[in-house]
Amino acid sequence: MFKDLDPLLHQQLRLSVISLLVSTKEAEFGFLKDKTNATAGNLSVQLNKLADAGYITIAKSFRDNYPLTTCKITPQGITAFENYVSALQDYLKSK
Repeated sequence: MFKDLDPLLHQQLRLSVISLLVSTKEAEFGFLKDKTNATAGNLSVQLNKLADAGYITIAKSFRDNYPLTTCKITPQGITAFENYVSALQDYLKSK
């Protein structure tokens, strides 16, 4: 009866990251860290999980000799987020 919720997106920090990227399309690591109040280590691990699933891409570069990590949502990530939201809506409609 209920659609399965994507276990990758069901984790709070990963859902927060995907939600931010859906609206911004691309964001720097520092922006995501500030918005989610995550530690750098935890955020890094969760970003890698999203990247491994193909939901985001991670680009590493330098700006003024400082490392810069930029994350961008993929079409697959947008679809996964839309499916997740749709599944949640089905749960709410079942009352």
